[in-house]
Amino acid sequence: MPIWKKAMEIAETIHKSTEKLPKKEDYGFTSQIRSAALSISANIAEAFGRSHTLDKINFYYIARGSLTETQSHLEYGKRVGYVDGIRAEELDNSLNQLYNDINKVILALKNLEK
Repeated sequence: MPIWKKAMEIAETIHKSTEKLPKKEDYGFTSQIRSAALSISANIAEAFGRSHTLDKINFYYIARGSLTETQSHLEYGKRVGYVDGIRAEELDNSLNQLYNDINKVILALKNLEK
């Protein structure tokens, strides 16, 4: 599952990028962005494990929602100085590519349903 691998790499990068944030953010921003990023790959895995096409599609939609949530947290992190602007841009580009890849899978699955 190439998209799962991409999603996991993004989650790992975000985790590493947030390791040195202030302790006061452990249960705030740090927890939120890590959870959202990890949720992308988790929902892709869940979609892969489902038997019915509509179930698969639903979990890919959830993964896509987690992706956009991650992008929102990333933008916030950049604005408040928690995430370096260049790193944020690189991550956002990776997330946009993954978003497009997830959409391709959704469209392919929808075509199977026709």
